[in-house]
Amino acid sequence: MAYSFFVHTDLTFGKDAVQALPKIVEREGLKRVMVIYDAGVKAAGIAKKVLQELNKLSGLTVTVFDGVEPNPSNELAEKIYGIAKAEEVQGFVAIGGGSSIDSAKAVNVLMTNEGPIGQYGGIGMVNNTVLPLIAIPTTAGTSSEITNVTALTDTKAVCKYVVIDNKITPKYVIADPEFTRTMPKSVTAATGMDAITHAVESYISNMSNPLTKYNSLQGLKIFHRNLKKAVENGDDMEAREQMMLGCIITGFGFSNANLGFVHGIAHTLSAHFGLPHGMANACVLPYVMAYNAPCCKAEMIELAKAIDIPMTGNEDEDILALSKELLNMTKALGIKTLSEQGIKESDFDMLAEDVLKEPVLNFNPRQGITKDDIISILKQAY
Repeated sequence: MAYSFFVHTDLTFGKDAVQALPKIVEREGLKRVMVIYDAGVKAAGIAKKVLQELNKLSGLTVTVFDGVEPNPSNELAEKIYGIAKAEEVQGFVAIGGGSSIDSAKAVNVLMTNEGPIGQYGGIGMVNNTVLPLIAIPTTAGTSSEITNVTALTDTKAVCKYVVIDNKITPKYVIADPEFTRTMPKSVTAATGMDAITHAVESYISNMSNPLTKYNSLQGLKIFHRNLKKAVENGDDMEAREQMMLGCIITGFGFSNANLGFVHGIAHTLSAHFGLPHGMANACVLPYVMAYNAPCCKAEMIELAKAIDIPMTGNEDEDILALSKELLNMTKALGIKTLSEQGIKESDFDMLAEDVLKEPVLNFNPRQGITKDDIISILKQAY
């Protein structure tokens, strides 16, 4: 059987990797670029370091947009696009986590494809090649810097949707673990659990294959070994470096295999209540894995063994070992429950109705998900 595995990005990884930026801009022949980031990246001084590298180039016009918001919306993408079009931008530099990089991907689509952005929701809907995008991640979790996915919020339909197309994958990634040093513990924990979600969901996805599974498994090992260290000591640069590496490796896996039920719930929670994506994933992850376990027994045991969870020899127990370990991790890392994040039980019915509309459910190993199934998981995560 033939397998498909798409890898597109030119990657520069390690300390002082940002120094490669001027050469990349010159290589692409760019004269007008837009740099996109949020207030946190600016406050941390990371944006300044990137802009200093760009300022080394003579004849380069730099337009800055520093107003990226969490869970970026259609309106935000259209707003940034309007500025980029007026400035005749030829390429983009995105600095930050998933919100900044996803925003840049969406704007990039609009630069060469007719709007509105919402019409490109789904897989392979982008018609024309986009402009060069250089992604500079400051978190280790979303893998947006390496994937063919952008997640956006439709504020009118009150839903989160994804544009999946190989054309939108960043052409270049500059990954410097030092840029993750300033992440607060809560963000390190949430984004790390986001990456673990990507690893396990892509491993059990009904679109997975040996090429994707290898990357997903390696990513899980790296995060399980290093996430707690990075949360406890943000200056542990060995752990930070491993997490950034794991994020990229995991991204190779899930951008080819797709995700599942956990993300269906998380997208809905973020759309309705603005929950940070990683936190939304983490709080339901253990319960969805327990729900899926009967339909992917071998994979659940393989994942558990990969992170050295002892097996009992009783299959019914061993297929739940991973979900139990994930629950222990979320508790140890301080991941908030749904009630602690302001969700009410009275919201469950509405949320369940919307989760059923999520396209990512098609990739979940357990099919036939019902409204009652979703409400049951929400209650467990409450």
